[in-house]
Amino acid sequence: MEKIIILDFGSQYTQLIARRVRELNVYCEIHPHNKAPEIDDTVKGIILSGSPFSVREENSPKPDLSNYRNKLPLLGVCYGAQFLAQSSGGEVLPSKIREYGRANLSFVNNNHGLMKGVSNNSQVWMSHGDTIKTLPNNTKIFASTSDVEVAGFEFEGEQTYGIQFHPEVYHSTDGTQLLKNFIVDICKCSQDWTPNAFVETTVADLQQKIGNDKVVLGLSGGVDSTVAAVLLHKAIGKNLYCIFVDNGLLRKNEFENVLEQYKHLGLNVKGVDAKNKFYKALAGVSDPETKRKAIGKTFIEVFDEEAHLIENVSWLAQGTIYPDVIESVSATGGPSATIKSHHNVGGLPDYMKLKIVEPLRLLFKDEVRRVGRTLGLNENLLGRHPFPGPGLAIRILGDITQEKVQILQEVDFIFIEGLKKANLYDTVWQAGAILLPIQSVGVMGDERTYEKVIALRAVESTDGMTADWCHLPYEFLSKTSNEIINRVKGVNRVVYDISSKPPATIEWE
Repeated sequence: MEKIIILDFGSQYTQLIARRVRELNVYCEIHPHNKAPEIDDTVKGIILSGSPFSVREENSPKPDLSNYRNKLPLLGVCYGAQFLAQSSGGEVLPSKIREYGRANLSFVNNNHGLMKGVSNNSQVWMSHGDTIKTLPNNTKIFASTSDVEVAGFEFEGEQTYGIQFHPEVYHSTDGTQLLKNFIVDICKCSQDWTPNAFVETTVADLQQKIGNDKVVLGLSGGVDSTVAAVLLHKAIGKNLYCIFVDNGLLRKNEFENVLEQYKHLGLNVKGVDAKNKFYKALAGVSDPETKRKAIGKTFIEVFDEEAHLIENVSWLAQGTIYPDVIESVSATGGPSATIKSHHNVGGLPDYMKLKIVEPLRLLFKDEVRRVGRTLGLNENLLGRHPFPGPGLAIRILGDITQEKVQILQEVDFIFIEGLKKANLYDTVWQAGAILLPIQSVGVMGDERTYEKVIALRAVESTDGMTADWCHLPYEFLSKTSNEIINRVKGVNRVVYDISSKPPATIEWE
């Protein structure tokens, strides 16, 4: 399978490069700059990402590109472009005018293969404090802005290019066209990596990897684990054993509803009531990371116990997707900072003898949904909002008690059902309620109250890597707030979160 390799220098936009490449139906992989893979016939081109570093810093990434230069087409983006220039004899200096955000190209050589179809005044997204002052010999400029002369350049006699802007970002209006020029026209990729192709390849790989072994899969009721289950069922059939655990942190009535839903998919599913185990593990725990780890540890214990009830089971399957991996281990081990841990990422303890299989590990959420459609899954199931693996535990700030869970379940039910009744659910990527660790003064009737505060959160996104808060109608928010305060005992104040990601995350913990 042909692919593009992206070398990660730690940019916040590296994952966006991968998404844009995949949107062109071309497979790509992200590798840390210091663990660059050997090239073979399947690798068609290399992209160097941006970076929070300056090439002038002593400890900045300085990869050896000798295995790539003059052998494969190579595109350096922002830091990647500056590194190409400086490492080849050019000079990079601090910018007199730093460029962050929108800019416009003032010069474009439309005869250049990389710039075909890019308009002369095209808007681009800049994010840099350095600039290329002097280019190496045997280079020429094919794009400039009014402030940055070297916005795009190439090395003559080789397919090596550098661009100072970020084509992967939505605000670069012709960015997709530029990437298509590089990937399809220059790298000669055939654009045959489709959901159908992914299903065929993954099923074949699973059959080869698993053989006649038995697999136990933890279902959550969400899109990821469901698509993973159907893929595995397609590959190994009756050798897949699904377990759906009630951890006491699910949404209202979700345990019963999900079990009923799975009956229609032909999957072998067992429901396990483990609420008390999770409540015990979380008793007195307030720290978010400690909560996640306690939940993960308890999941493992439950699966280990259930797996022992299945004769000769060898594998534990999980619905891990790419953003989980990125946020837990920073882009396959690259230099980006870890944001948070995920309960289903990071391997298994030594005492658990199951091997791990994650058929969706390299897919973004929107890609998982496209694969689900290819597998024929119902749109209502595919359209479900993402729900965090640790459940309501990370939407209850502070320690966890059964009383708090029940309060949040009622609030969440009112909010989500309200979105559906108002035909707003499908306009929102993810929504939920957060129980805050504070109480506020209120008045109900003639009495003073001192009760809990709820924050409502609804965001728009495509992959969870970035998100913007939803502009829900005031009338809807007003009605929802009134209904929550009137119907849920113990709550007297509701607020709405209008933070975007970044800088805030989607969940509060």
